[in-house]
Amino acid sequence: MALGARVRSIRPAGPSAAVWVATAVLFVASLVLAPSTASVNAVLGILPFAALIALAGIGQTLVVQQRGLDLTVASMITIAAILATKIPNGHDALLPIAFGAVAGIAVISGLISGIAVTRFAITPVVATLGVGALLTGLALQVTGGAISIAAAPALDGFGFGKTFAIPNVVIVTMVMVAAVAVVVRRTVAGRWFVAVGASPAAAHAAGLPVNRIRIATYVVASLLYGLTGVLLAGFVGTPGISSGDGYLLATVAAVVLGGTSLAGGQGSVVATFGGAIFLTQLGAVVLGMGAPPSAQLVLQGVIIALGMGLRNVPWRLLRPAARGSPLITP
Repeated sequence: MALGARVRSIRPAGPSAAVWVATAVLFVASLVLAPSTASVNAVLGILPFAALIALAGIGQTLVVQQRGLDLTVASMITIAAILATKIPNGHDALLPIAFGAVAGIAVISGLISGIAVTRFAITPVVATLGVGALLTGLALQVTGGAISIAAAPALDGFGFGKTFAIPNVVIVTMVMVAAVAVVVRRTVAGRWFVAVGASPAAAHAAGLPVNRIRIATYVVASLLYGLTGVLLAGFVGTPGISSGDGYLLATVAAVVLGGTSLAGGQGSVVATFGGAIFLTQLGAVVLGMGAPPSAQLVLQGVIIALGMGLRNVPWRLLRPAARGSPLITP
């Protein structure tokens, strides 16, 4: 199959759109199952949490589109949140230095992961697991195992603040989602990115810089995790040593809900945002019905398992049967 035809064949379709229908149905069901979670104030209250998952989920989506899985999410968010508060130590003037340190570590983290995957043929899960362990070690070294430093006033005010009644965290996420979506769908670099994820061999045969694109993907993803950690520090005020722990499973679940193909190529960061909203609202409903917080982790695991399982269902073979036509025609 030609490269152009291959790219056209993996354009996002039904799976990416389905999450928005499912989210709408969930909010309607919320009115019956847990009415308190469906009020305007309740929805506005969950949006920042959904936005943080979605922001990190953008990076995870990009990595999954390149046939990988990034396990540095939690550790990168944690070290970013720690550095964003520890370096300034309450002084706004030192925030640029903190942001630069976060960006530097994110770039190095992404480069190590990308090079390990492309140059040394280490599987993405193993490579990012190792890099994540290094980041966790760095966080423990910086904090000594405990931290209770509050975010600088400017970061705290922005992270917890609103603009035109919309939480700033949500605005940043929407801007990043739009920017990444435009780049992927409307630019030459985006078409190259999709082509490499769909078929690395075909992309290489067409002369595309496959390894550079895959390495750049891990770097961009790591920067997005770092940005998530910085915003999280401002939102919660005093981040802990385990601030990012809840984001690994959540981002994977949001990616699966958004219909991104685990086989690479097809994906939608916009749908991942929808998956994050669905996931956050579902968690609110579960808690509103009296279930323990641990039920959220169970639900996330079930969503990931179902998403992976449904990928293996031979839908093309079942469609003719559903229409009453034979599976095999003479």
